[in-house]
Amino acid sequence: MKTLFECENMASLPTEKSSASFWHSEPSEFLLGHRTTAALPKEVDVVIVGSGITGASAARSLAEDEAAKGLSIVMLEAREACWGATGRNGGHCQPLLFERGPDVAAFELRNYHAIKSYISDNDIPCEWRALPGCRSFWTKALAKAAAKNVRELQNADPEIGKEVKVIENEDEIRKLRVNGAPGVTLTAVAASLWPYKLVTFMLEKLVKEHGLNLQTKTPVTKIEPLNPNSDDTAKGLRHTLHTSRGPLHARHIILATNGYTSHLLPSFTTLIVPERGVMTSLLPPANSTRLAASHGFVGANGGNPIHDDYLVQRPFNGMPNPRGHLMFGGGNVGKTMKTVDEDDDSVVDWGSVGYLKKALLGLLDLGGETEGIDELECTHAWSGILGTSIDQHPWVGTAPGEGMEGVWLAGGYSGHGMPNGALCGKAVVDMMLAQEAGLPVDAVQEQLVKSGNLPRSYLITKERIERCKRLDSVEVQDVKRLEGLKHLTALPGLKQQDDAKL
Repeated sequence: MKTLFECENMASLPTEKSSASFWHSEPSEFLLGHRTTAALPKEVDVVIVGSGITGASAARSLAEDEAAKGLSIVMLEAREACWGATGRNGGHCQPLLFERGPDVAAFELRNYHAIKSYISDNDIPCEWRALPGCRSFWTKALAKAAAKNVRELQNADPEIGKEVKVIENEDEIRKLRVNGAPGVTLTAVAASLWPYKLVTFMLEKLVKEHGLNLQTKTPVTKIEPLNPNSDDTAKGLRHTLHTSRGPLHARHIILATNGYTSHLLPSFTTLIVPERGVMTSLLPPANSTRLAASHGFVGANGGNPIHDDYLVQRPFNGMPNPRGHLMFGGGNVGKTMKTVDEDDDSVVDWGSVGYLKKALLGLLDLGGETEGIDELECTHAWSGILGTSIDQHPWVGTAPGEGMEGVWLAGGYSGHGMPNGALCGKAVVDMMLAQEAGLPVDAVQEQLVKSGNLPRSYLITKERIERCKRLDSVEVQDVKRLEGLKHLTALPGLKQQDDAKL
């Protein structure tokens, strides 16, 4: 039998070079190449691997919790700070309320309000803009299924249900500048932002004010448990992290590695699968007006409904952005390359880019001067690695397997990390600090669930892992979802997975 560290098809380390994300076009000078100490520490209480929204939020939770006072904390990042999925995403923070159970919807709303409050309290210049979230459904079956799911939410939780409106009237849909979709949902709680600027603000503050030791360009190649009879374990240390710059011994490890998780936890090879997505920044037509909502396009142009195209628009704020970039991602319809089990974000699928450049002109009324234009000008095109969960729910808790005590994981957001990662990072810190205090972790997990601070479906349990072993692979699920459109009765993916767990 293969051990935890001998499974096949693990994710690779992040590539040294990556495609150029628009969000990195104004990098933090303080964080570029940053190493708080010239030498890598040899021993530390807590190591956080990953510097995106989850890693930064975990570090912030440690900094703000009195129970963590005195703990030494090191954050390791394989490349530059926030150079992975958070620095490559679509710029959305939109809770998806009606495709999941009410507990998940409520949790995503908590994440949204937590991020919004933190940005407001600290006056973070990250282009946060609260706005409605418009999702258009491009077949009658999809529109009918969405309306059914919204009704179910409104019956199950009327308070959350108030946040979502179904629109089926053609004139009302046209007012939202959507061209010809048979149905639309409008969610009151959504936002657009520059995600890299949010996270780098957090990291700079943590380094400068709270003693975080950030070590960029320090990939972790392997985690091993220490010999229980060694002097290091007598000091409370439990694991060795092997890095490109030498070993580091730690008592706790928090993995905020998302799509790259299986490189360090091979047992997650089929549970969190790397998947390459594509993003573009496009210039709108001259003299167009700014969009009043963010957009998701479900099943447009015959696309797989689990792979929406998604759009936000940046502010009109003068040079170098006089017209407001359209930040448009997805493009699964036009893909020419395999996406599932792909972890190289230096590669861009130009078939997807070509589709994205053309599609908006048909999907939306962009206004302005569109005559004679068959595609929009693209300023940047890049890829990013999603961590797709086999059951479409994040994984939060203790890493499974012998010798893994003190290794914690929060990841597997399936392309939906912004309304999940912040409080998932906090939840895993709460578990870790409870263990430090000698409290049973399962009791703390139960309290997190009862208080609404973590959905039960996110917890890492033996039962969930065994159940997921019986599911189709992520790739097979994709094929079946597309085929299932012929017999659609509910939105594909998450709702059915929830029901299967009851």
